[in-house]
Amino acid sequence: MKPLSLLLLLACLSHAADPKPNIVLIHADDLGFAELGSYGQTKIKTPQLDQLAASGERWTNYYSGAPVCSPSRNVLLSGRHTGGCDIQDLKRVNPKEGSADSQLGGDWPVSKDAYLLPKALKKAGYLTGAFGKWGLGEYGSTGAPDQQGVDVFYGYTDHRVCHSFYPEFLWRDGKKEIINTPGIPGHQKAPAGAVDDSKYTGQKHASKLIIDETLKFVDARAADHQPFFLYYAPLEPHVAMQPPKEWVDQYPKEWDDKEYRGEKGYLPHSRPRAAYAATISFLDHNVGLLLDKLKASGMDRNTLVIFTSDNGTTHDVGGVDHGFFNSVDGLRGLKGQLYEGGIRVPCIVSWPGNVPAGKTIDQPAYHADIMPTLCALAGVDAGKPNGDNLLPLWTGGSDSLPARKPMVWCGGGYGGQAAVRIGHMKAIRRNLFSETPSPWEVYDLAEDRAEAKDLASKQGDFIQQAIGILKTEYKVAKGYNELKLSASNTNTADQPGMSVFRRLDANKDDKLSFEEWKKSPKAKSNPGKLQQIFSDLDKDHDNSLSIAEFTAQFRK
Repeated sequence: MKPLSLLLLLACLSHAADPKPNIVLIHADDLGFAELGSYGQTKIKTPQLDQLAASGERWTNYYSGAPVCSPSRNVLLSGRHTGGCDIQDLKRVNPKEGSADSQLGGDWPVSKDAYLLPKALKKAGYLTGAFGKWGLGEYGSTGAPDQQGVDVFYGYTDHRVCHSFYPEFLWRDGKKEIINTPGIPGHQKAPAGAVDDSKYTGQKHASKLIIDETLKFVDARAADHQPFFLYYAPLEPHVAMQPPKEWVDQYPKEWDDKEYRGEKGYLPHSRPRAAYAATISFLDHNVGLLLDKLKASGMDRNTLVIFTSDNGTTHDVGGVDHGFFNSVDGLRGLKGQLYEGGIRVPCIVSWPGNVPAGKTIDQPAYHADIMPTLCALAGVDAGKPNGDNLLPLWTGGSDSLPARKPMVWCGGGYGGQAAVRIGHMKAIRRNLFSETPSPWEVYDLAEDRAEAKDLASKQGDFIQQAIGILKTEYKVAKGYNELKLSASNTNTADQPGMSVFRRLDANKDDKLSFEEWKKSPKAKSNPGKLQQIFSDLDKDHDNSLSIAEFTAQFRK
């Protein structure tokens, strides 16, 4: 045998003898692009995640799978973008369900045939655990954790129950575990008097219980030496704001000159800015506990850790002041929108000895890439993902993907929307459930990350390219309304009600808050029924009115 061939054989045998790497996928909830110190945040303390970023790669052009919760989680765990996965928008099994936790029917589930990461990695011999927020189907449905390859589960299955950190119960492997009697509802108001945060504090904080169970899972794997896939999906910083008081006290009282009384949904808080910062710092602390556990058990060097978020910073609800924290660092849009602020999120990848430390990656990537990448790492079939394998970039073998597939987003609520990114160019169209959708917009993200200069009038060929991709890759999922992707690209200025909408939309974000809508003719003529009328118009219950929702009242 030739010396070179012998060396290659020995290298292959050595690699085959290596134990399978453990995989930890951490998925924060509503964490904005610039809400970590390592991504430019100056007010909120995130030392653990900043250290994680220093130990590995920091991705700056990374995107979530959707601008809202459940669709984004479906993309992350399936590798299928929202044009081809089961959950294309927030949707309830029973739209007429009650508001109490016991009356909820659950989120629309992924199908029985869905091929998610836990199923795939079990084929490679991994034991799988999921802790925190699931959002892909209730127990008893096709999307339940135990139906989708999860061996051990502890947390929430329903995203609406997640609106409180003190729910009545959490799920432990298909059984309800009572943790608060009674649970604290996630939506209340304090219209008068001093806001008493203790009224919104229960006996047991769910996040503390969830991280404790996560650490027990790691301890068990350290004892049995079984390779594992750990999906840790904390609720933070999604509102309501209910962080432990000791974390709120770490931030200046001078930050808050007024209380939040719940007037824009979720729960009141006496110190909303401090509470929001505390929520993120508490998330950082819990991630640190997990990283410390991996190190203490000696498993850190054989564990790949990925940290990211399901969408951008919360929009104008729940007392969140994204402007105060510069949460999206000048990007346009927030949660719910396919502008950069709604989908560009942090992504940190760390694996000592395998992922280069202190490296910044500018290559565009998104949630659909995670499934094919982790399946390539584990040596298992990835199904039919829409994303690319990022492993060569993670391990330092390359800095770019020359043949990067188009990045696609479809649905995601908020009137219906779609976007395509190809290279540094991005096309976006909104209000696709309307009879007259908004015109196509085109942005050069290399020159205009704030999406301030629409190039659509000069980019007709690129728009046609985006339309062609969407026609090929978008298929409406069962139970969903179809996006009107083939609608003519005409201006919406003459659409009934549009002139009124534009006049009311003070901050030009293409949605009306309750305060903006109160200035409308219909509101002024019905002063005693404001909440009822607004709620009737707000079909997706996001505490704002999209163009489609507002203008529906003008169409006969």
